[in-house]
Amino acid sequence: MRLPVILDPRDPHAPFPPAEAALREPDGLLAVGGDLHPRRLLRAYRAGIFPWYGEGQPILWWSPDPRAVLFPERVHVSRSLRRTLRRGRFRVTADRDFAAVIEACATVPRRGQDGTWITPEMAAAYRRLHALGHAHSIEVWDEGGGLAGGLYGVAIGRVFFGESMFSRRSDASKVALVALCRALSAWGYGLVDCQVASPHLMRMGAELLPRRRFLELLERLCPQAPAPGAWRELPAAPEAPAA
Repeated sequence: MRLPVILDPRDPHAPFPPAEAALREPDGLLAVGGDLHPRRLLRAYRAGIFPWYGEGQPILWWSPDPRAVLFPERVHVSRSLRRTLRRGRFRVTADRDFAAVIEACATVPRRGQDGTWITPEMAAAYRRLHALGHAHSIEVWDEGGGLAGGLYGVAIGRVFFGESMFSRRSDASKVALVALCRALSAWGYGLVDCQVASPHLMRMGAELLPRRRFLELLERLCPQAPAPGAWRELPAAPEAPAA
């Protein structure tokens, strides 16, 4: 039985094995170990690989096949969500409080899930990426100024690698995803990596791509710079005004 590659934690420059070498069972497991150094994380995303593991486990690196993705211009906005957006109950910002978003993603309970995979080590790693300008958040605020929902991920070139989202109010995470996709479309992004499919994401327009096609898109889009001004200010939308 083929085993995942063991990565040396002392060398963040050590190459990953090719994503095509990932196991079929469990689907996508490629490597174990290493660390969450910014250089290693950015190289992993560019190669179609992401970390996903639980408290007490070694760092596990994955590249599943097929890959769940969302093309920003194809995000699905249901009739009820359009009504929510038109009411203007929420205010949407970008990079206003990255730390609060990642903390909420780690702590807000999810239906059907017990615990979180966002360990303190992982949260600290993405806060470092945010400080370096690579990781970004979308925040959704309610009428009282509370953080109602949001998401975060890593941006490389014209690809946004989504990591997690949360919701404390009905539809808040959906509003965050729609705002993200509209902004990414305006900034010239071509792809949102959703990593693994879920019913929620599929209802929002996500689709499954063969890993080979996903890697081809990364090779083309990651070297391309987004439009000037990306992440400085959200483009205004009549249904969901930005701050």
